[in-house]
Amino acid sequence: MKAILVAGGHGSRLLPYTRYTHKTLLPLYKRPVIDYALGTIRRAGITDITIIGNQFIGQIAQHVGTGLPGETIHYVIEEEPLGVHHALNLARPHAEGSRILLYFSDNITTIELTDAVREFRESNDEPGCALVGRDVEDPERFGVAVFDENRKLVDIVEKPKDPPSSFAIGGIYLFDETFWDRLDSVVAMKGKAISISDVNRTYVRDSKASIIEAENSLWIDCGTPDSLFEASVIAEEGKISPEPCNYRDGDSTN
Repeated sequence: MKAILVAGGHGSRLLPYTRYTHKTLLPLYKRPVIDYALGTIRRAGITDITIIGNQFIGQIAQHVGTGLPGETIHYVIEEEPLGVHHALNLARPHAEGSRILLYFSDNITTIELTDAVREFRESNDEPGCALVGRDVEDPERFGVAVFDENRKLVDIVEKPKDPPSSFAIGGIYLFDETFWDRLDSVVAMKGKAISISDVNRTYVRDSKASIIEAENSLWIDCGTPDSLFEASVIAEEGKISPEPCNYRDGDSTN
C-alpha cells in the first residue's frame, strides 16, 4: 500500500495567504494542515508517501523532511495545474503497480482508515475501490452518489446541478492495482479533462466499488478561510489529530 497526497493547485480560495505559502502549510490550530492529512495516512499504517505540490513544494519538503523513521517520502512538483490526470501521472513512477490511498490534502476527517487499508493490503483478489463519503448540505460541489432502492451504489455524478442524493464522494479514496489502467482508459475515451469520479465510475460499473462511512464522523474541506477556522476549533477540541498514532485509543504504533 502506498499513498499519494495531492497538494497542488493555486489555493485561490485562500488568497492572499497562498501567494506566499502553500495552503497545506497554513495553521490549523497548532499545526499545519498537511500534518492532519499525514496523520490519517500514517495511522493507517502506510509508510511510502508521494506528495504532489506546486511552486511551494520546497516549503512542504522543508517541513515534512524525509518523514518518520521507516518512511519513504517522495516529492514531485506540479509546475502548473493541468488537471487530475496530469497531477497523478507525476506521482505514477512512485506508485504504479501498488494499491494506493489517494488523499486530496484539503480534506480533514475523523474517519480512521486503518481497517480499510488493512483489508486492501491483505486481499488476495483485486479489491476494487473504496470511496470515503458523507452526507453534505451542498452536494453540488462534489461527486454525488446515486443509489438504488436497496442503497446500492449504482453511479456517481460529478458536481450535478440537480444532485440525485446528498451523499458526497470526494477527497479520499482507496484504489487497487488496476487504477492506472482504468485512468488510462478513461483518458483515452474522454481526453485529459477528466475527474476522479470518471475513474470511480469504472469501478462502479464493474461492481467493484464500496463506500467507507462512519456514523457521526466529521469531514471538512479546509480550502476556505471559514472552513479552516472551523477545522481549527475542532482540532482545539481534540476531535482531529495530526499525530501518527491514534492517541485517543492509546495506540502507540502505526
